[in-house]
Amino acid sequence: MSRPSFLPHSPYKREQAAISRGTLYPVTIFYTAYAAILLTIGLRSVHPFRSLAFFLFGIPVWTMVEYFSHRFVFHRHWKVSNRKYKKYFTYLSNKYLDPTHFGHHERPFDGTHINGRLKDLMPIFVVAVPVSLLFPLYSAPMLLAGVVQFYVAEEWIHHCEHFYNFRNRYFRHIKKYHLYHHTSKGMHRGYGITNSFWDVICASRFPKPVREHLFGRPKVSARSSQTRIESGV
Repeated sequence: MSRPSFLPHSPYKREQAAISRGTLYPVTIFYTAYAAILLTIGLRSVHPFRSLAFFLFGIPVWTMVEYFSHRFVFHRHWKVSNRKYKKYFTYLSNKYLDPTHFGHHERPFDGTHINGRLKDLMPIFVVAVPVSLLFPLYSAPMLLAGVVQFYVAEEWIHHCEHFYNFRNRYFRHIKKYHLYHHTSKGMHRGYGITNSFWDVICASRFPKPVREHLFGRPKVSARSSQTRIESGV
């Protein structure tokens, strides 16, 4: 039986993809279960549409978190501070963040460095849940449920960018975009993992010649071409 075309061709990549999936399964099960329970409760409450709206608002919120954490936290070498209130946090960054993310850039197909583990966001999650419950059920709790669910989606998209070859237009675009970020010329731009929206807003997307090289030049309609010819452009 032939192997599906979207799977990695090399035995090494297939092995590393399996390792990466092993870290993703617990993350997916835990956060998806939480999000599903909250969403079910919200849709059965007296404010189902508000609940759904706040849940879906988790999409742009997570993409913003994804971008700014990737750009300003993971891509920064934190020096250990001498100030007492900063010393511990910069120590943790040097110990955990630097080898994790920069290790991912050094070994982009190493399955142990592709995705976050369940324990990584757990300290933030256990604080965020009780804080969210201080607000009406349809608001902050639903927003948090949406954020963690789309965090799971982002982790799977990132995993697939490194190992699979799906043919749909979105995936081919974002895979090229992300893998160029892994090059020496691209690692200081293109921080979006699931999209380039915040790169456009924050002026950190790849230069036009790079985009044209990756994706080709945008097609110009016949009417636009005729207008340019008539105007002498």
